[in-house]
Amino acid sequence: MNEMAALGTSRCFLTYTGVKLPFKLVTPLSDGEVENRNTYFRGYFDADERLLGFDKMVYGEIEMAHRYAYHPNGALKQVEVADIDGDLTRLDFDAQGEPA
Repeated sequence: MNEMAALGTSRCFLTYTGVKLPFKLVTPLSDGEVENRNTYFRGYFDADERLLGFDKMVYGEIEMAHRYAYHPNGALKQVEVADIDGDLTRLDFDAQGEPA
């Protein structure tokens, strides 16, 4: 998680939307709202507000993590998803953002 914070800014959200990657985080939460929540998403953004990844936080622990990399044209290049057990799944995409 610290490596993501070093790359950009982080903000917390209630949930995400969509089935296509990268997911879109929705319903921003203030710091005060996060303190009283059992589950939320902490998203990491670059200077252009592009989502670099997120952590699904459950009772203070990371239950799932997504990390995104992009082609120079802005299309999704790679996704890494880690589940609660630390198992990592990697998906690669071509320059048009289609599965490779």
